[in-house]
Amino acid sequence: MSSTDGDREGAAAESGPPEQLALIRETVRERRKLPKAKPRTWRGAATAESLPVARVLVDKGLVHLDRYFDYAVPAALDAEAQPGVRVRVRFGAGERDGRREGGRLINGFVVERVEHSEFPGVLAPIAQVLSAEPVLTPELLELCRAVADRYAGALADVVQLAVPPRVARAEKGGGGQPPEPPAPPEPGTWQSYGQGAEFLAALAAGGAPRAVWSALPGPRWPQELALAMAAALASGRGALAVLPDGRTAARVDRALTELVGPGHHVLLTADAGSESRYRRWLAVKRGTVRAVVGTRAAMFAPVADLGLAAIWDDADAAHSDDHAPQPHARDVLLLRAAHENAGLLLGGHQRSVEGAQLVETAWAAELSAPRETVRARAPRMRTVGDREEARDVAARTARLPSLAWEVAREALALGPVLVQVPRRGYVPRLACARCREPARCARCRGPLMAGEADGAPSCSWCGLDAAGRQCPVCGGVRLRASVVGARRTAEELGRAFPSVQVRTSGRDHVLDTVPDRPALVVSTPGAEPVAEGPGYAAALLLDGWALLSRPDLRAAEEALRRWLTAAALVRPGSEGGTVVALAEPSLRPVQALLRWAPEWLAAAELSDRAELGYPPVSRMAALSGPPAAVRELLARTELPEEAEVLGPVELPVVEPGRPRRVGDPPVGEKWDRALVRVPPGRGAALALALRTAQAARLAKREGPPVRIRVDPPDIG
Repeated sequence: MSSTDGDREGAAAESGPPEQLALIRETVRERRKLPKAKPRTWRGAATAESLPVARVLVDKGLVHLDRYFDYAVPAALDAEAQPGVRVRVRFGAGERDGRREGGRLINGFVVERVEHSEFPGVLAPIAQVLSAEPVLTPELLELCRAVADRYAGALADVVQLAVPPRVARAEKGGGGQPPEPPAPPEPGTWQSYGQGAEFLAALAAGGAPRAVWSALPGPRWPQELALAMAAALASGRGALAVLPDGRTAARVDRALTELVGPGHHVLLTADAGSESRYRRWLAVKRGTVRAVVGTRAAMFAPVADLGLAAIWDDADAAHSDDHAPQPHARDVLLLRAAHENAGLLLGGHQRSVEGAQLVETAWAAELSAPRETVRARAPRMRTVGDREEARDVAARTARLPSLAWEVAREALALGPVLVQVPRRGYVPRLACARCREPARCARCRGPLMAGEADGAPSCSWCGLDAAGRQCPVCGGVRLRASVVGARRTAEELGRAFPSVQVRTSGRDHVLDTVPDRPALVVSTPGAEPVAEGPGYAAALLLDGWALLSRPDLRAAEEALRRWLTAAALVRPGSEGGTVVALAEPSLRPVQALLRWAPEWLAAAELSDRAELGYPPVSRMAALSGPPAAVRELLARTELPEEAEVLGPVELPVVEPGRPRRVGDPPVGEKWDRALVRVPPGRGAALALALRTAQAARLAKREGPPVRIRVDPPDIG
């Protein structure tokens, strides 16, 4: 890429005598009519004889530069500069009076080679081919483009997520042939799931079935997921499974290795290290292995002839990438299943609202076990009811009522007891102090946030003042926001049970497993270790109101997801397993837990979202940034006619020293956020409008960029 004679003449045409201006303009018009010449490079270096122009995707994730740039291919690099390889190019460079000026070397990818360029001037040459390995395949490029369009992001940002950093030593060595496909597996425990055996048979026969799977309680789900992957491998196609963390990915990795043997798949997680992970990724790209088990980044793994794309626990926040444009693994796998004609499996103990929508629209089938099978496999569920309240007047308000103490004491005679506590910093904004009902806005149902000292609460979505608000459930006017952390809980339990070992599992130290002997295991949600043997003898789910009071639309389903994840580790009720949920028993998520009915809650939540016009029924985008920038972007954006704007409202200022979360504004800065929602079918138009407006602002340098997040998982 280089500045051109036409550009220089156009710049000169801004000033000068009228006669000179007319002559320059006429010359520019005539030159534009001439056929494109072959590109030439600086210093007269020879270019490739065939297809001398390379279209390069430069590694600059800026929306206003989200296009390909043409470069000349030197003859010396003709053989290596093939589509898909990494190159170094001088970006923003030019030539004036025979001297090279400006620009700097940056990385990029060759997208294609062509004969002519639409660029009329002198093309800068490719400076270096970093590797002859074509890592950006046409299929991967197409997927990245689709993801960028869906999330109003830049293609370069998505490619950076999809292609791991290069480690030269990992590229040494050939690919080789993949092992022979394994024999179709026996359905095994999949026979417990209605049409589960038929689902495996369809995969093994080369079909592309799509299903939303509600896994039974217990530790068998990794083996069941491995069976589905093995069925796809048996058809001679590839398989991909995305897990929320390295611990669960390791469980599926072991299960698949035990089922089909080594050599059929690789494990892609950050724990493997950059060199090992890149070597495994190359093995997938080269076709040496056909299957991948991995965490979030594996959603882009270049599995050839994909037969099954599976995701476990798709409602887990870990599946949403932290880097722009913040794609969700579930949506990426949905795109892959549709574009690559592959099977799809959304599995988990909990059913997400998105999964319920796929079932309701018949895009995917439902795979769940009969109620009698669920009851036989589930632990006994208990909560604080009228009987316990009659014996213990503080049963509903105490953090550890007598019911919890009794269950823990009896269960410790059988094995370990799991105690789940909301993590440090996992604090709701505001809830009713009497019944713990989440405090929401009367106008838009957004969560209320605390105001300044002695100030009235206000809505975090539309900004409505909520002074004098009464709880619609109990009529209470007092609000609260507090939670006790895991460390303090462990100290309290240690004093109450001095002869029992107390272990903790959380952010600082996560346990993978615990032995099958009496112990109290205090864990934050998502860090629960697996108990060896038959499982935990009991589980205490503390501070349920804190989970239910999360200030976002997903509070109910997220609370149930965390509860079911812990409850699934407890042995069946027939073997003495008991789960105590300390939450208001009349609430919908608690009822779904007591009945082990995640499908019922997901369907009810989906119905509420449809009535209120919230995701996933509608599509939504969150715009956050400096107040003036948010207003300017909204004013510039040509939104679809059906679009509705909520806000902007001021975001809480992040104080120095407070743990930062993804999406937080810079420390000490005041930011606003606006929500834009559109009805079904208009999401693509909304993303395009926002992306176009953002690009125009950045190209004209009209203030700082605004963070755009399409379909934010947390809009509280």
